[in-house]
Amino acid sequence: MIDAVIAGGGPTGLMLAAELRLHGVSVVVLEKEPEPTEVVRALGLHARSIEVLDQRGLADRFLALGRRHPLGGFFAGIAKPSPERLDTTHPYVLGIPQTVTERLLAEHAVEAGADIRRGRELVGLSQDADGVTAELADGTRLRSRYLVGCDGGRSTVRKLLGVGFPGEPSRVDTLLGEVELTTPAEELAAVVAHVRQTQLMFGAMPLGDGVYRVVVPAERVAEDRSIPPTLDEVRRQLKATAGTDFGAHSPRWLSRFGDGTRLADRYRVGRVLLAGDAAHVHPPMGGQGLNAGVQDAFNLGWKLAAQVAGWAPEGLLDSYQAERRPVAAAVLDNARAQMELMSLDPGPRAVRRLLAELMDFEEVNRYLIEKIIATGIRYDFGDGHELLGRRLRDVRLERGRLYELMHAGRGLLLDRTGTLSASGWADRVDHVTDSAAELDDVPAVLLRPDGHVAWAGADQEGLPAALERWFGAAAA
Repeated sequence: MIDAVIAGGGPTGLMLAAELRLHGVSVVVLEKEPEPTEVVRALGLHARSIEVLDQRGLADRFLALGRRHPLGGFFAGIAKPSPERLDTTHPYVLGIPQTVTERLLAEHAVEAGADIRRGRELVGLSQDADGVTAELADGTRLRSRYLVGCDGGRSTVRKLLGVGFPGEPSRVDTLLGEVELTTPAEELAAVVAHVRQTQLMFGAMPLGDGVYRVVVPAERVAEDRSIPPTLDEVRRQLKATAGTDFGAHSPRWLSRFGDGTRLADRYRVGRVLLAGDAAHVHPPMGGQGLNAGVQDAFNLGWKLAAQVAGWAPEGLLDSYQAERRPVAAAVLDNARAQMELMSLDPGPRAVRRLLAELMDFEEVNRYLIEKIIATGIRYDFGDGHELLGRRLRDVRLERGRLYELMHAGRGLLLDRTGTLSASGWADRVDHVTDSAAELDDVPAVLLRPDGHVAWAGADQEGLPAALERWFGAAAA
């Protein structure tokens, strides 16, 4: 029996597969598309996602193929400088196409031992007390202990489970694609700048060799958004919005997206779980979708691995929904707010002008940007030190960097005192004594495998309870 089947081979599913393999969990990824997509829906990775990659030793692969951009202007496109004193060693957006991100994550998952099967579509599932049976379109069946739906906003897994997906349908659609334009670059840039004074959901970004990434409002909401627009439709909307179609021709690919927002009622039904767009969809404002999915996988991976291995304490797997669903709800809210701020109506435009004034205050600017880059997230672990529930930045140590010690995906007790003990959990938690660790106002912290602080203190008090809560019973 396979330990885990993952439906969907996008960034969420690939990240989850690698996280599970890190702990020896056998994984099969089912991706219905026979070949990787050429459609570039997402263009960047935010600070928390880069930290996640850094914690697994992958950041350098992505940094080598991406371009670092300032964080200013990422909330509703309001032009403000990057906030100062962000609590991260990656205070930028890494510009990198989703196609490259998926390729790198797939390479990592395969290196870790994941079995990725393309052209395999899940069409049915059933579960019992011992496992899950997945039925594929070709009639074959796979048996696994757990199954995770990472199969996007139209998730087959979610529908088969009967999980509700309440929210608001799209009110507007936007066309997106990569096409060749014949209008001279300077003239095109001037037209785009003029149109964007009033129409913020419009743009033409040069990709080189006369190819541009074009974004333009659609005429109406599509009945079936999975059907791509035609080149004639894109030309027509360019002319309606900008007065010219810029000589658009030879599309590499065309797509469309809406502004609907939906959040799954549940992230878990028995042995089946949901992650990424299968659990939450929202407008692409701020580029949060791919990042939220990767971070879902990072939260879920070690917990599901612990469940498979048999050492998970009671409630650990359910903490995935308890922690990540409120995060998704907050992303939906800020994406909705940003969409309203992009409106051409007088009321939203007045609010946009007011918010632009408020963002001149450094605290406001930082607060809103931290919502986008996900460094301000704090899971509810109860009362305690202000670090409790937060992820810890990459602090300097005598032996290098904190994140360099987290590549194995284990818990970590970072101890400046040299007096603490986690001996009963040595098979799950590394104990690092380092008097030079750059910790603020706390002698020691216990980190979960995802880097969030599970305990902070100066002595043994409360530490065994925290270890047992997150890492199960101590070994004999």
